[in-house]
Amino acid sequence: MHLELTSDQKALRAAARELARSFSNDYWAERDEKCEFPWEFYNAFAENGWLGIAIPEEYGGGGQGIFEASLLLEEIAASGAGMNGCSTMHLTIFGLNTIVKHGSEELRQEILPAAADGSLHVCFGVTEPEAGTDTTRISTFAKRVEGGYIIKGRKVWITKAGDSQKMILIARTTKRDEVQRSTDGMSLFLIDIDPEFVHLNAIPKMGRNAVSSYEVLIDDLFVPENARVGEEGQGFNYLLDGLNPERILLAHEALGIGRASMERASQYAKERVVFGRPIGQNQGVAFPLAECQTRLDAAELMARNAAWRYDEGLSCGKEANMAKWLCADAAFKAADQAIQTHGGMGYAREYHVERYFRESRILRIAPVSQEMVMNYVSNHVLDLPRSY
Repeated sequence: MHLELTSDQKALRAAARELARSFSNDYWAERDEKCEFPWEFYNAFAENGWLGIAIPEEYGGGGQGIFEASLLLEEIAASGAGMNGCSTMHLTIFGLNTIVKHGSEELRQEILPAAADGSLHVCFGVTEPEAGTDTTRISTFAKRVEGGYIIKGRKVWITKAGDSQKMILIARTTKRDEVQRSTDGMSLFLIDIDPEFVHLNAIPKMGRNAVSSYEVLIDDLFVPENARVGEEGQGFNYLLDGLNPERILLAHEALGIGRASMERASQYAKERVVFGRPIGQNQGVAFPLAECQTRLDAAELMARNAAWRYDEGLSCGKEANMAKWLCADAAFKAADQAIQTHGGMGYAREYHVERYFRESRILRIAPVSQEMVMNYVSNHVLDLPRSY
């Protein structure tokens, strides 16, 4: 692994930064306050060919790796867009990986070019109200019928469902008590979000309000057999091809929010004068910011390592999980310290750091909590007895 970016990666990063920063913090604050999807931003990135960065070139994408996609999303978050910006395209990058790797050629031709040019929005349906992190306990069921399946069930926290035409959905095709291993008997489907059979309810939430999350009720939706991704019963294994990239991408998005927080906090500390000198001259202000910077830079190394390993085809479960934990933690500390540096003004919306704080908080919960990452490290890295 080379720690220095290549000339192409540096150029990619610079171009992404320039376009992302053409949308101001005020733009994002307004989209967040009004709960409006940032169509101008999304369309700008679509027109410049960024949405399909990790989709193979033969399907209209950029053919880049998760490393390059991570750089893109980090720059978007660091521009002040935060999770509101990243979430518009995050799922197009990692969610479609399952179709790239396991979908039929028919599905690839149908989905990937349209996703790459921005005309097709796809969301990812995994989490359920009663299952949470334990995906093996999902109850959404796809019943075999002539020509396909009838699907019935509920999903929750489905990002961008209201702005999507299709959903990559995991459902049981065999009940949990009828399989030898709990991870068996689940299948992946690419379904249409047909309002007659798929009902959406937006969830009011703390932050990232420009991109809504939904509770989804699926009521006897027919799905043709050719909409199944890969083999029946192997959906959980296919899902794993999306989980590590998701952790890696979100780690870099967290880094971006941390960078944005540090940028605004440092600038304020240089400009704000109290008792006749800038507050950044005081070690009580300077040292906590320096510590946050140190934590961000250290976390970045693990995130880069995880992205590189994934693209090289090496095992990266440990690195992806650790990167997510470290980056989420560093970003949250940076956003919190940015508020502290601003004092009372940090609580005011006009300075934007309160928005960074709200958006950084979700990264310590999703897509997997910090505690579940520790479970993974305890069990799979330290070989300690499983606690769940």
